[in-house]
Amino acid sequence: MTRSSSIDLRSDTVTRPTPAMMEAVMRAPVGDDVFAEDPSVQLLESRVAQMLGKPAAVYVPSGTMGNQIGLRIHTRPGDEIILEADAHIRHYEGGAAAGLSGLQLFPLAGERGVMHAAQVSGAIRPGNDWDPRSRLVCLENTHNRAGGTIYPLDVIQAIEATARERGLAMHLDGARLWNASIATGIPEATYAACFDTVSVCLSKGLGAPVGSVLVGSEALIQQARRERKALGGGMRQAGLVAAAALHALENHRDDLQRDHDRARELAEGLSTFKAVRLDPSRVETNIIMFDITDGRSAADVLAALEAVGVRMVPFGPTRIRATTHRDIGDTDIGAALERAAPILDPS
Repeated sequence: MTRSSSIDLRSDTVTRPTPAMMEAVMRAPVGDDVFAEDPSVQLLESRVAQMLGKPAAVYVPSGTMGNQIGLRIHTRPGDEIILEADAHIRHYEGGAAAGLSGLQLFPLAGERGVMHAAQVSGAIRPGNDWDPRSRLVCLENTHNRAGGTIYPLDVIQAIEATARERGLAMHLDGARLWNASIATGIPEATYAACFDTVSVCLSKGLGAPVGSVLVGSEALIQQARRERKALGGGMRQAGLVAAAALHALENHRDDLQRDHDRARELAEGLSTFKAVRLDPSRVETNIIMFDITDGRSAADVLAALEAVGVRMVPFGPTRIRATTHRDIGDTDIGAALERAAPILDPS
């Protein structure tokens, strides 16, 4: 089995630029974005700010940078951030909150990635001199480690009310907010209205090669631009990648429903295999989490799947994640299940 024939379900970041996207790159007007002279970047920022209902936006190289800038502009060293225990910010950003900004994390155990207002209220420090200062609540929608779970809007609104009452700011890791919006029909701006800042990725389900956008007020985004530069995120003729991202935003958003449909198809098939524990009804967007139940490790199963051209990633000793995306074709799910059957459903 050659790598070129592999069905790659590791992540929705593995997509390749389409010919139309490459054409947009070739036609993009560019300038020096550090001097605020790149029209393609400015158009992308304006479009994302408009979609999310915020006054301003800044284009950054990655979702991690978008989140970390969001943390920095709301806090000072020694402050505490309240977030769900399995949040991307806590697990997959290299300890940057502590290493770059001197921030402490207060993790709360959510239900499938969702924490509730009462938990947040109980985590807010009373304000003694010896307490870290509770300053920011961070949510993640959709929630990666929970399997693409959508944060219910009413729960978000209740958490926001608690945070505002106690003087805390709100940040959303909205890397896959587009997926939540497509799945629920709730506009991205409605979700974003609950937050001071929102970071959204363009390089996941939308299929752009690189980049995220952080939105917020004019004052916050002006500060964010300074932080972007300090973190090494100032880009020059960034319009080349911004044009690809803008094309993805304007042409690929509705295709996310197809990813969700394929994820459910994959989950239904996997759930029939003897060695798999998976409830397909919990698959809400494009991420499937399942457990191996026959004593083998995730690493052993993944190696066997790789050998037959099906690529996934480990999310625990026996847990595996599969993610659908726009480069998965109409026949790929059936083919992946057929290849995986001898491994996951041994006779």
